[in-house]
Amino acid sequence: MKNIFFIGILLVIISCKNQSQESAQNSNKDLAAAEIKLVEETLKFVTSAELKETVFYLASDELKGRATGSEGIEKAAVYIEEKFKSYNVPPYFETYRDHYKAKGVDASNVVGYLEGHDPELKQEFIILGAHYDHIGVIKAVDGDSIANGANDDASGVAAVLAMARYFAAKKNNKRSILFTLYSGEEMGLLGSKHLAERLKEQNMNLYTMTNFEMMGVPMVDKDYKAYFTGFDLSNMATKMNDYVDFKLLDQLPKAKEFQLFYRSDNYPFFKVFNRPSHAISTFDFTNFDHYHKVGDEAELMDYEFMADLVNKLIPAYETMSNTTTQEIEMNE
Repeated sequence: MKNIFFIGILLVIISCKNQSQESAQNSNKDLAAAEIKLVEETLKFVTSAELKETVFYLASDELKGRATGSEGIEKAAVYIEEKFKSYNVPPYFETYRDHYKAKGVDASNVVGYLEGHDPELKQEFIILGAHYDHIGVIKAVDGDSIANGANDDASGVAAVLAMARYFAAKKNNKRSILFTLYSGEEMGLLGSKHLAERLKEQNMNLYTMTNFEMMGVPMVDKDYKAYFTGFDLSNMATKMNDYVDFKLLDQLPKAKEFQLFYRSDNYPFFKVFNRPSHAISTFDFTNFDHYHKVGDEAELMDYEFMADLVNKLIPAYETMSNTTTQEIEMNE
Protein backbone atom coordinates (compact mmCIF):
# COMPACT_ATOMS: atom_id res chain seq x y z
CA MET A 1 0.00 0.00 0.00
CA LYS A 2 2.85 2.36 0.86
CA ASN A 3 4.49 1.57 -2.47
CA ILE A 4 1.30 2.51 -4.28
CA PHE A 5 1.13 5.76 -2.26
CA PHE A 6 4.72 6.71 -3.07
CA ILE A 7 4.28 5.78 -6.71
CA GLY A 8 1.25 8.10 -6.82
CA ILE A 9 3.26 10.96 -5.35
CA LEU A 10 6.08 10.30 -7.80
CA LEU A 11 3.66 10.41 -10.71
CA VAL A 12 2.27 13.72 -9.49
CA ILE A 13 5.80 15.16 -9.19
CA ILE A 14 6.73 13.95 -12.67
CA SER A 15 3.50 15.38 -14.05
CA CYS A 16 4.13 18.75 -12.44
CA LYS A 17 7.73 18.76 -13.69
CA ASN A 18 6.58 17.97 -17.21
CA GLN A 19 3.99 20.71 -17.03
CA SER A 20 6.67 23.12 -15.76
CA GLN A 21 9.01 22.17 -18.60
CA GLU A 22 6.20 22.53 -21.12
CA SER A 23 5.33 25.90 -19.63
CA ALA A 24 8.96 27.04 -19.89
CA GLN A 25 9.19 25.79 -23.45
CA ASN A 26 5.96 27.57 -24.33
CA SER A 27 7.26 30.71 -22.64
CA ASN A 28 10.48 30.53 -24.69
CA LYS A 29 8.45 29.95 -27.83
CA ASP A 30 6.25 32.95 -27.00
CA LEU A 31 9.34 35.11 -26.41
CA ALA A 32 10.92 33.97 -29.68
CA ALA A 33 7.66 34.61 -31.52
CA ALA A 34 7.44 38.08 -29.99
CA GLU A 35 11.02 38.85 -31.09
CA ILE A 36 10.30 37.61 -34.61
CA LYS A 37 7.14 39.71 -34.72
CA LEU A 38 9.10 42.79 -33.59
CA VAL A 39 11.71 42.23 -36.31
CA GLU A 40 9.00 41.73 -38.92
CA GLU A 41 7.23 44.90 -37.83
CA THR A 42 10.50 46.82 -38.07
CA LEU A 43 11.24 45.42 -41.51
CA LYS A 44 7.99 46.79 -42.88
CA PHE A 45 7.56 49.95 -40.78
CA VAL A 46 8.76 52.28 -43.52
CA THR A 47 6.59 52.11 -46.62
CA SER A 48 7.42 52.79 -50.23
CA ALA A 49 4.41 55.12 -50.30
CA GLU A 50 5.78 57.52 -47.67
CA LEU A 51 9.19 57.64 -49.34
CA LYS A 52 7.55 58.23 -52.70
CA GLU A 53 5.44 61.08 -51.32
CA THR A 54 8.50 62.88 -49.96
CA VAL A 55 10.63 62.43 -53.07
CA PHE A 56 7.83 63.41 -55.44
CA TYR A 57 7.21 66.63 -53.54
CA LEU A 58 10.84 67.65 -53.05
CA ALA A 59 11.68 66.80 -56.67
CA SER A 60 8.59 68.42 -58.13
CA ASP A 61 8.84 71.23 -60.68
CA GLU A 62 7.10 73.46 -58.13
CA LEU A 63 10.30 73.58 -56.07
CA LYS A 64 12.43 74.39 -59.14
CA GLY A 65 15.46 72.35 -58.13
CA ARG A 66 15.75 73.59 -54.52
CA ALA A 67 18.73 75.89 -54.99
CA THR A 68 19.99 77.31 -51.68
CA GLY A 69 18.39 80.69 -51.03
CA SER A 70 15.50 80.10 -53.45
CA GLU A 71 11.74 80.04 -52.89
CA GLY A 72 11.80 76.36 -53.75
CA ILE A 73 14.16 75.37 -50.99
CA GLU A 74 12.12 77.41 -48.51
CA LYS A 75 9.09 75.31 -49.46
CA ALA A 76 11.19 72.19 -48.92
CA ALA A 77 12.24 73.39 -45.46
CA VAL A 78 8.64 74.05 -44.46
CA TYR A 79 7.69 70.58 -45.70
CA ILE A 80 10.42 69.00 -43.53
CA GLU A 81 9.35 71.04 -40.51
CA GLU A 82 5.74 69.93 -40.93
CA LYS A 83 6.85 66.30 -41.12
CA PHE A 84 8.80 66.64 -37.89
CA LYS A 85 5.80 68.23 -36.18
CA SER A 86 3.46 65.48 -37.37
CA TYR A 87 5.87 62.84 -35.97
CA ASN A 88 6.20 64.68 -32.64
CA VAL A 89 9.90 65.25 -33.25
CA PRO A 90 10.74 68.56 -31.54
CA PRO A 91 13.40 71.03 -32.72
CA TYR A 92 16.90 70.86 -31.24
CA PHE A 93 17.36 74.61 -31.17
CA GLU A 94 14.65 77.16 -30.31
CA THR A 95 13.15 76.46 -33.73
CA TYR A 96 13.82 73.80 -36.37
CA ARG A 97 16.02 76.23 -38.30
CA ASP A 98 19.78 76.52 -38.02
CA HIS A 99 20.40 79.79 -39.87
CA TYR A 100 23.64 80.77 -41.59
CA LYS A 101 24.96 82.64 -44.62
CA ALA A 102 25.84 80.66 -47.74
CA LYS A 103 28.12 82.89 -49.83
CA GLY A 104 26.05 85.92 -48.87
CA VAL A 105 22.70 84.17 -49.26
CA ASP A 106 20.35 83.51 -46.31
CA ALA A 107 20.25 79.77 -45.73
CA SER A 108 19.19 77.29 -43.07
CA ASN A 109 19.49 73.69 -42.03
CA VAL A 110 16.48 71.95 -40.49
CA VAL A 111 17.14 69.99 -37.30
CA GLY A 112 14.86 67.63 -35.37
CA TYR A 113 15.72 66.03 -32.03
CA LEU A 114 14.76 62.97 -30.03
CA GLU A 115 16.21 62.94 -26.54
CA GLY A 116 17.54 59.61 -25.31
CA HIS A 117 15.73 57.76 -22.55
CA ASP A 118 18.76 56.85 -20.45
CA PRO A 119 19.91 59.52 -17.97
CA GLU A 120 23.58 58.90 -18.82
CA LEU A 121 23.54 57.69 -22.42
CA LYS A 122 21.31 60.56 -23.58
CA GLN A 123 24.36 62.81 -23.33
CA GLU A 124 25.76 60.93 -26.35
CA PHE A 125 24.42 61.83 -29.81
CA ILE A 126 23.82 59.95 -33.04
CA ILE A 127 23.33 62.20 -36.07
CA LEU A 128 21.42 61.07 -39.15
CA GLY A 129 21.52 63.55 -42.03
CA ALA A 130 21.03 64.35 -45.71
CA HIS A 131 21.07 67.49 -47.83
CA TYR A 132 17.77 68.91 -49.08
CA ASP A 133 19.19 71.44 -51.52
CA HIS A 134 20.03 70.86 -55.18
CA ILE A 135 21.34 72.91 -58.10
CA GLY A 136 18.14 74.65 -59.21
CA VAL A 137 17.51 75.71 -62.81
CA ILE A 138 20.19 74.82 -65.36
CA LYS A 139 20.64 74.74 -69.14
CA ALA A 140 17.52 73.33 -70.77
CA VAL A 141 17.45 69.88 -72.36
CA ASP A 142 14.44 69.24 -74.59
CA GLY A 143 12.66 72.16 -72.95
CA ASP A 144 13.33 71.02 -69.37
CA SER A 145 15.62 73.24 -67.30
CA ILE A 146 14.78 72.10 -63.74
CA ALA A 147 17.35 69.87 -62.05
CA ASN A 148 14.83 68.19 -59.77
CA GLY A 149 17.33 66.27 -57.63
CA ALA A 150 15.24 63.19 -56.84
CA ASN A 151 18.14 60.84 -56.23
CA ASP A 152 20.41 63.73 -55.24
CA ASP A 153 19.28 64.01 -52.53
CA ALA A 154 15.53 63.88 -52.01
CA SER A 155 16.07 60.14 -51.60
CA GLY A 156 18.33 60.71 -48.59
CA VAL A 157 15.94 63.25 -47.06
CA ALA A 158 13.08 60.75 -47.40
CA ALA A 159 15.18 58.14 -45.58
CA VAL A 160 16.01 60.48 -42.69
CA LEU A 161 12.37 61.55 -42.29
CA ALA A 162 11.22 57.93 -42.31
CA MET A 163 13.72 57.04 -39.59
CA ALA A 164 12.60 60.05 -37.57
CA ARG A 165 9.04 58.74 -37.75
CA TYR A 166 10.19 55.30 -36.60
CA PHE A 167 12.19 56.42 -33.58
CA ALA A 168 9.56 58.96 -32.54
CA ALA A 169 6.95 56.19 -32.59
CA LYS A 170 9.04 53.55 -30.78
CA LYS A 171 10.59 55.85 -28.14
CA ASN A 172 13.24 53.25 -27.36
CA ASN A 173 16.52 55.11 -28.04
CA LYS A 174 18.75 55.45 -24.97
CA ARG A 175 21.12 57.77 -26.81
CA SER A 176 19.85 61.03 -28.27
CA ILE A 177 19.33 61.31 -32.02
CA LEU A 178 19.51 64.39 -34.25
CA PHE A 179 17.80 64.33 -37.65
CA THR A 180 19.62 66.95 -39.72
CA LEU A 181 18.72 68.19 -43.20
CA TYR A 182 21.26 70.51 -44.80
CA SER A 183 21.18 73.24 -47.40
CA GLY A 184 24.32 74.55 -49.07
CA GLU A 185 25.71 71.10 -49.90
CA GLU A 186 25.92 71.87 -53.60
CA MET A 187 27.80 75.08 -52.77
CA GLY A 188 30.55 73.21 -50.92
CA LEU A 189 29.08 71.42 -47.86
CA LEU A 190 28.31 74.81 -46.30
CA GLY A 191 25.27 73.79 -44.25
CA SER A 192 26.83 70.72 -42.65
CA LYS A 193 30.04 72.66 -41.99
CA HIS A 194 28.10 75.37 -40.18
CA LEU A 195 26.10 72.91 -38.10
CA ALA A 196 29.12 70.78 -37.18
CA GLU A 197 31.01 73.83 -35.96
CA ARG A 198 27.99 75.11 -34.01
CA LEU A 199 27.47 71.78 -32.27
CA LYS A 200 31.17 71.53 -31.48
CA GLU A 201 31.06 74.99 -29.87
CA GLN A 202 28.23 73.65 -27.68
CA ASN A 203 30.45 70.71 -26.67
CA MET A 204 28.15 68.09 -28.10
CA ASN A 205 29.25 64.55 -27.29
CA LEU A 206 29.01 63.06 -30.77
CA TYR A 207 29.00 59.27 -30.96
CA THR A 208 28.43 58.70 -34.70
CA MET A 209 27.23 60.60 -37.75
CA THR A 210 25.74 59.12 -40.93
CA ASN A 211 24.92 60.99 -44.11
CA PHE A 212 22.47 59.45 -46.59
CA GLU A 213 23.31 60.35 -50.17
CA MET A 214 21.77 59.17 -53.45
CA MET A 215 20.06 55.95 -52.36
CA GLY A 216 17.11 55.84 -54.75
CA VAL A 217 18.17 52.98 -57.03
CA PRO A 218 19.78 49.60 -56.25
CA MET A 219 23.37 48.82 -57.09
CA VAL A 220 24.24 46.42 -59.89
CA ASP A 221 25.49 42.89 -59.12
CA LYS A 222 26.48 43.51 -55.50
CA ASP A 223 26.04 41.12 -52.58
CA TYR A 224 25.35 43.98 -50.16
CA LYS A 225 22.62 46.63 -49.98
CA ALA A 226 24.62 49.89 -49.85
CA TYR A 227 28.19 51.12 -49.65
CA PHE A 228 29.88 52.99 -46.85
CA THR A 229 32.33 55.81 -47.59
CA GLY A 230 35.51 55.88 -45.52
CA PHE A 231 34.91 52.22 -44.72
CA ASP A 232 38.37 51.63 -43.22
CA LEU A 233 38.43 54.75 -41.04
CA SER A 234 36.26 53.23 -38.31
CA ASN A 235 34.59 49.94 -37.36
CA MET A 236 31.13 51.44 -37.86
CA ALA A 237 30.10 49.54 -40.99
CA THR A 238 31.37 46.26 -39.55
CA LYS A 239 29.44 46.84 -36.33
CA MET A 240 26.28 47.74 -38.20
CA ASN A 241 26.57 44.49 -40.17
CA ASP A 242 27.01 42.65 -36.87
CA TYR A 243 23.95 44.36 -35.42
CA VAL A 244 21.70 43.11 -38.23
CA ASP A 245 23.58 39.82 -38.70
CA PHE A 246 24.06 40.05 -42.46
CA LYS A 247 26.14 41.94 -45.02
CA LEU A 248 24.19 45.17 -45.19
CA LEU A 249 27.12 47.51 -45.95
CA ASP A 250 30.47 47.22 -47.70
CA GLN A 251 33.05 49.39 -49.44
CA LEU A 252 32.89 50.41 -53.09
CA PRO A 253 36.34 50.81 -54.71
CA LYS A 254 35.01 53.44 -57.12
CA ALA A 255 33.81 55.57 -54.19
CA LYS A 256 37.30 55.45 -52.69
CA GLU A 257 38.84 56.31 -56.06
CA PHE A 258 36.65 59.41 -56.34
CA GLN A 259 37.18 60.26 -52.64
CA LEU A 260 33.46 60.47 -51.94
CA PHE A 261 34.13 60.38 -48.20
CA TYR A 262 35.48 63.92 -48.45
CA ARG A 263 32.79 65.20 -50.82
CA SER A 264 29.61 64.75 -48.80
CA ASP A 265 28.04 66.12 -45.63
CA ASN A 266 29.63 63.52 -43.36
CA TYR A 267 33.05 65.06 -43.86
CA PRO A 268 32.60 68.31 -41.88
CA PHE A 269 31.56 66.25 -38.84
CA PHE A 270 34.56 63.96 -39.23
CA LYS A 271 36.85 66.97 -39.57
CA VAL A 272 35.40 68.90 -36.63
CA PHE A 273 34.72 66.04 -34.18
CA ASN A 274 37.16 63.32 -35.31
CA ARG A 275 34.40 60.78 -34.68
CA PRO A 276 33.00 58.05 -36.97
CA SER A 277 31.21 60.06 -39.66
CA HIS A 278 30.37 58.34 -42.93
CA ALA A 279 28.00 58.41 -45.89
CA ILE A 280 25.74 55.61 -47.08
CA SER A 281 24.87 55.50 -50.78
CA THR A 282 23.80 53.18 -53.57
CA PHE A 283 25.00 55.28 -56.51
CA ASP A 284 27.61 52.93 -57.95
CA PHE A 285 28.61 54.97 -61.07
CA THR A 286 26.80 52.51 -63.35
CA ASN A 287 23.19 52.54 -62.14
CA PHE A 288 22.18 56.18 -62.62
CA ASP A 289 22.93 58.48 -65.56
CA HIS A 290 21.30 61.70 -64.37
CA TYR A 291 23.66 63.13 -61.77
CA HIS A 292 23.26 66.95 -61.81
CA LYS A 293 21.05 66.71 -64.87
CA VAL A 294 17.41 67.57 -65.57
CA GLY A 295 16.67 63.84 -65.81
CA ASP A 296 17.02 63.24 -62.06
CA GLU A 297 13.26 62.76 -61.74
CA ALA A 298 11.12 61.17 -59.03
CA GLU A 299 9.66 58.58 -61.43
CA LEU A 300 13.07 56.95 -61.80
CA MET A 301 13.44 56.00 -58.13
CA ASP A 302 12.84 52.43 -56.95
CA TYR A 303 10.66 53.00 -53.89
CA GLU A 304 10.29 49.34 -52.94
CA PHE A 305 14.08 49.06 -52.87
CA MET A 306 14.36 52.25 -50.84
CA ALA A 307 11.85 51.04 -48.26
CA ASP A 308 13.62 47.70 -47.96
CA LEU A 309 16.97 49.42 -47.44
CA VAL A 310 15.70 51.87 -44.82
CA ASN A 311 13.87 49.12 -42.96
CA LYS A 312 17.09 47.10 -42.88
CA LEU A 313 19.13 50.09 -41.66
CA ILE A 314 16.77 50.92 -38.78
CA PRO A 315 17.66 47.91 -36.57
CA ALA A 316 21.35 48.78 -36.90
CA TYR A 317 20.74 52.31 -35.61
CA GLU A 318 18.33 51.02 -33.00
CA THR A 319 21.04 48.77 -31.58
CA MET A 320 23.61 51.55 -31.92
CA SER A 321 21.41 53.84 -29.85
CA ASN A 322 21.08 51.30 -27.02
CA THR A 323 24.45 49.60 -26.43
CA THR A 324 25.70 50.12 -22.90
CA THR A 325 29.17 51.14 -24.11
CA GLN A 326 30.48 52.91 -27.21
CA GLU A 327 31.24 49.93 -29.44
CA ILE A 328 31.86 52.07 -32.52
CA GLU A 329 35.21 53.81 -32.68
CA MET A 330 37.80 55.21 -35.04
CA ASN A 331 40.39 52.80 -36.42
CA GLU A 332 44.01 53.58 -35.67
